Amino acid sequence: MRTIDSQQSAVPLAGQPRRSRARIVILLLLSVGTMINYLDRTILGIVAPALTKEIHIDPAMMGIVFSAFAWTYALAQIPGGMFLDRFGNKITYALSIFFWSLFTLLQSFSVGLKSLLLLRLGLGISEAPCFPVNSRVVGTWFPQHERARATATYTVGEYIGLAAFSPLLFLILEHHGWRTLFFLTGALGIIFTFIWWRFYREPHESTLANKAELEYIGANNGQKTAENVPFNWPDAKRLLCCRQVIGASLGQFAGNTTLVFFLTWFPTYLAQERQLPWLHVGFFATWPFMAAAVGIIFGGWVSDRLLKKTASVNFSRKLPIIAGLLLSSFIITANWVSSNTLVIIIMSVAFFGQGMVGLGWTLISDIAPKNMAGLTGGIFNFCANMASIITPLIIGFIISGTGNFFYALIYIGVTALVGVVAYVFIIGDIKRIVLQ
Repeated sequence: MRTIDSQQSAVPLAGQPRRSRARIVILLLLSVGTMINYLDRTILGIVAPALTKEIHIDPAMMGIVFSAFAWTYALAQIPGGMFLDRFGNKITYALSIFFWSLFTLLQSFSVGLKSLLLLRLGLGISEAPCFPVNSRVVGTWFPQHERARATATYTVGEYIGLAAFSPLLFLILEHHGWRTLFFLTGALGIIFTFIWWRFYREPHESTLANKAELEYIGANNGQKTAENVPFNWPDAKRLLCCRQVIGASLGQFAGNTTLVFFLTWFPTYLAQERQLPWLHVGFFATWPFMAAAVGIIFGGWVSDRLLKKTASVNFSRKLPIIAGLLLSSFIITANWVSSNTLVIIIMSVAFFGQGMVGLGWTLISDIAPKNMAGLTGGIFNFCANMASIITPLIIGFIISGTGNFFYALIYIGVTALVGVVAYVFIIGDIKRIVLQ
């Protein structure tokens, strides 16, 4: 139960200076960075129909191209987490943003399948540290009862950017071609690299955070600025055996399966399976992403409200994620619906649920051992993003073999239910791991 002291520490006493809100500036930086991150990794899904015609790629091969990003993205998670724990948030994120943006920009000069695959592999390596950095920064800058909303806020950047910019992106695609899209999004990220370097500070270095805010972050179980520590194998092995890490990783894998479908094959699904004109695809594609954005905010809000009312981390973190996975499995029903409008509603409900699963990153910030947030986030994101490797391939081969998306949607829905099993039976108590 929450003590009286912990309740009082959340509110400044009379006569004390008002807390600054430097952590909101940090959260804004994370949100913009995450939005650019997802624009850069998913722009291929938007240009896929035009690109495949120019390079002559069949669905099975396009599945490999979609998956290529995730090969190196997943493999680089643990090394990226090690680098993060050793060198810290600022330099790790700056290098990550610059190089993923550079690889995105260079895709505009792709001359064939080989060059495109090589650049997608480079993009995957470069983006690997992004979410471990996000989780580590939230654990450093926010007290525990604010972390779910903070995570929801930066995670919503994944979807808001795509929802807000999709009509514009499709318009640019129609009038200026797919190469222009890669060039513009890559250039945007390179510019943001310098903004991050200029404004990001750790709490003890910040000139914006006053003493009251720093005490507030620390008094409410906020993780103090993490010491940069070297990697060691014994701790990594013990971490890999923790049921909390195993369960959370499997659950996030299930949620990411739905996410990857929307980031890769969804525009093709609308254009080919549903026979929608290309500009209509751009319009209808925004609705599920908007729903996912709402799902993220709703999941974070519900989680923090439940934590405040019940003081139960288990209940407040698990319930929204389980509900989100159940809603994601609803995508299966689109197979038996003929109305395009109703299909978009079903897809929006499924993606709304997937947005709630983004709360898994809050859970990781709650359980990560002190000074090992980078490695824990890397392991978690490695397992979760195996979905980015497997899902595009499976869907590509299903389409090549059957000519439709019927079994692809069944695969997505069943995988979401596997995630429910992980959260109910595997993950156990949500508490910070202590490695002896």
